[in-house]
Formats: sequence, structure tokens, C-alpha cells
Amino acid sequence: MSSYIVPCLFILLIVLAAVKRKNPYNAMLLGAKEGAESVIKLFPTILVIMLALKLMQASGLDEDIGRLLAPAVKLLGIPQELSYLVVLRPVSGSGSIAMLSDIFDKYGADSYIGRCACMIVDGSDTIFYMAGVYFAHAKVKKIWVAVLCALVVSYVGAALGCWLCRFL
Repeated sequence: MSSYIVPCLFILLIVLAAVKRKNPYNAMLLGAKEGAESVIKLFPTILVIMLALKLMQASGLDEDIGRLLAPAVKLLGIPQELSYLVVLRPVSGSGSIAMLSDIFDKYGADSYIGRCACMIVDGSDTIFYMAGVYFAHAKVKKIWVAVLCALVVSYVGAALGCWLCRFL
């Protein structure tokens, strides 16, 4: 049944275009052109973000930052074992999912640390990637304010999530 969704939507769009007396082919060409222009504009930003992430991971800087922030993370009520995850989540979505799997293997999915890790991973997103992609497209100049606010909210959310896990 789900394999019919896209063809049905495609037919529905053609019918709606005919009812409104619009040319669906020209509209699709215009949409494809705008999509290609967006990809070309965003590619350098995505490339720089991915390169910076790989350099940070290859140098071990991300793990050093995790160790450095471990006391502050513990002060927030987040288990010290999750300090690296708290640093990694705003930077890398796939890396944090892989780390979540490792945490499940080591501590168990139903453990306090496993539940807190779920709250951290599911309660935030890859802030730097999202900011880079969306703000580059919108041509925003002062990205640092939004990134700082997003990081604060992410860490407060992680602390509140871990606090809630104590009662679950």
C-alpha cells in the first residue's frame, strides 16, 4: 500500500494543477531549478562542516573536550560517563547514535545511564550542522548568537532529561 503514496501524490498534483489551469511541467522544472540552486549554494557550507568534524574527531579534540567538561557535566546532574556524548551530540548525529549503541552495550538500555543517553540524543539535534545549513541559505551574519542559545537549551534539556530519568 505504501508504494502507491508517491504515485498518488504525483497524480493528485497534476489534477490540482489542471483544475487551477497551471502548467505542471513548468512548475516542476521551476522547483527542480530552485532545488539545484539551493544545493549549489549550500555545498561549500556542508563541506566545511564535514571537514571540521572529521578533523576534530581525527585529532581527538572532541574526546579531550569531553574529559575537560566532565566535572561541569556532573555538576548539571548528567552522569559523568555521558560527558563525551553531551559534547558529540550537537556536532555529529551519526556519531552520537553510534555512541548511544556503545552505551547500550556497556551499561544496558534500561540502566539509568542508558535512559539518560536516550534523553540526550533524542532531546537535541546536530546544532552546528543545522545552523550552518539553514543560516547559510538565509544569509544570516550573527550565527553565534543562535548557536549559543541552541547549545544552552540543549544542555539544559539534557540536564532536565537526566533529572526525569531518576524518577522513571
